[in-house]
Amino acid sequence: MNEFAVFAYGSLVSPASATATLGRKVEASPPLRLGGWRRRWSTFRNNLASEKTFALADDGSLPAWCVGLNVERDDEELGPNGVLLYVTAEEVDRLDVREMRYDRVDVTQAFDDLPASMTAFAYTAKPRHHAPKPPDGAVVIASYVAAVEAAFAALGEPQLELYRRTTEAPPVPVIDAVLVRDHIPEGNPRAW
Repeated sequence: MNEFAVFAYGSLVSPASATATLGRKVEASPPLRLGGWRRRWSTFRNNLASEKTFALADDGSLPAWCVGLNVERDDEELGPNGVLLYVTAEEVDRLDVREMRYDRVDVTQAFDDLPASMTAFAYTAKPRHHAPKPPDGAVVIASYVAAVEAAFAALGEPQLELYRRTTEAPPVPVIDAVLVRDHIPEGNPRAW
């Protein structure tokens, strides 16, 4: 029985990506928005010391930092678009492993149509992985950008356009990269 709903606003919007983590096809809501929040490129990981290391595809050099999407509170915003994924408590544990640089934040009040017994949450960057301004030498991996945009395109062209309108451009170079070191937990993405 699904007890939780997670607001997916990035790569988890992709059914294939969510399935890879959870091991089953995941039921998702129609597209909706998370009011009072904004989506930004403000999560970072140490590319040289985390569970995965990527090298630039063209010259093999190793960027120091990789930046990803995040949601941050912003009461002025109508909110980013995404979907709710309906999951069990056991599946939340798997998502926590995937989203290891993020904290779960309760956003139940943002959604009027949830059953009273269901809790909704979103993942937002842990303080030590939050970078309002990205560190010097940071990059965004192009396969991540492509996966997120493809996920929103699959929801329909209006959702892709809304994603683009509610997401700032990456504040660092977007690079083609290859995985060169892998200690990635099972079910976690390997392409970014």
